[in-house]
Amino acid sequence: MQHVFLIHAHKDIDQLNALIELLCDPDFLVYVHLDRNSGIDPAALHPHARQVRARVAVSWGTVSQVRASLASLRQILLEAPAFDKLVFLSGQDYPLLPNALLKMELAQLHGRELIETAPIAPGGWAVMRRYQYFHREGGGALEQLACRLANGVLILLGRTRRFPDGLAPYGGSAWWTLSRDCLRELLRLADAHPRLLRFCRTVRCPDELYFQTLVMQSRFAAHVVPDNYRYICWPDRHARNPKILDEGDFERLRVSPAHFCRKLDSRISAGLVRRLQAWRAGRLRT
Repeated sequence: MQHVFLIHAHKDIDQLNALIELLCDPDFLVYVHLDRNSGIDPAALHPHARQVRARVAVSWGTVSQVRASLASLRQILLEAPAFDKLVFLSGQDYPLLPNALLKMELAQLHGRELIETAPIAPGGWAVMRRYQYFHREGGGALEQLACRLANGVLILLGRTRRFPDGLAPYGGSAWWTLSRDCLRELLRLADAHPRLLRFCRTVRCPDELYFQTLVMQSRFAAHVVPDNYRYICWPDRHARNPKILDEGDFERLRVSPAHFCRKLDSRISAGLVRRLQAWRAGRLRT
């Protein structure tokens, strides 16, 4: 059974190529989207990987992340007509399972959609302000001023923004594992609700709600396992970025049910990578 790995990367070609090397397997297809803002030379990419042709200039926390994902998915669904699951990774992820065990795990989850998701609501994931008010992460001074003025009007009127087309907002981690059929339906819904993508231009971190909202709108909602099988450590609930994992995290990773961990840095995580390499090799022998 074939699986696709989609990696979005913006730095450190050596770390990226090392990840691709770990995923070299006759049952795996690897696609890489290289951020157009990055200095990575596409010619230096590992030959096992296929490149996403539409390179999007990505800025953290903006709709550009969603656009890059959609462009990647559209190409993959055209070129890879037969696969079971697509695993969405960053260039700073690391597989905790050798390929043989990862294939067994994914086979056991056949028919399930692995995406961390919860209703964005007071009783769920309470991040309503991300979309209820206007945000322009990284925008210019005039854009920031326009957002502040628009938000001031909303507050004065006692109003907030709502999702377009009556969609119920869901959110969670930007990294997930979805089936080919679910992705086809997701892209159909994306085309059916173009207002959602436009709405996300002024949403904070829309990549953490766009895909969840569409999956939970689809017929695949009943097949969702609200777990993305990633080990990610957040320093605190208000942190902008996850912790860079180091050797001190090894024991927690060793007992984790996760398929992948993030976030790794080639310098800070060097000791951890050495221990993970040895552990993965031992798991393969057992």
